[in-house]
Amino acid sequence: VPDTRADHAVAMAKFALEMQRKMDFVRESLTQRLGDEVMVLKLRVGFHSGPVTAGVIRGQRARFQLFGDTVNTASRMESTGKPGRIQVSTAAADELTKAGFASWLVAREETVEAKGKGRLHTFWLEGDRKDMRALPRSFSQSGIFVPDDEDEGEPMHLQRCERSDDTATECTTEVVMLDIPQEFDIHPSQYGEA
Repeated sequence: VPDTRADHAVAMAKFALEMQRKMDFVRESLTQRLGDEVMVLKLRVGFHSGPVTAGVIRGQRARFQLFGDTVNTASRMESTGKPGRIQVSTAAADELTKAGFASWLVAREETVEAKGKGRLHTFWLEGDRKDMRALPRSFSQSGIFVPDDEDEGEPMHLQRCERSDDTATECTTEVVMLDIPQEFDIHPSQYGEA
């Protein structure tokens, strides 16, 4: 958006796969700093292909936003997915198949009940790991920080809770500043023509 891309589904599939790979590095890095309990952190991703309306919403914090049924369906793909998996709609799977990437897809065995959509047949995006570019095995520091234009330099608050007896749970909050090397920055525009 705003320019139509014939390879949009392939670009987003590669982007989603790269996000999952980078989440693995985030988990490894946080484990070194905070312990094994962060290994339960997993990213759930979903996407759908279709028409959208886009625009800038003005106000105190102007934002570029997308609207329409496609956005709602993509949200349902994420919310009905599973942690650590990428779920795609039939429409997105059709686009990937037309582009020659059917081998990246595995049909989900069960249908999903999506709010406002009913029962849907969906697919898991598995990708082809050998086709993805190699990433470095470690971070330059103790973790990552993915900056947003408005949030750049903001710390991440992580809460760790432990049950001390049958009734009490003790929680501590740790504020961490995570840095990410430049080579870890990702954006869908990097994943152009297949």
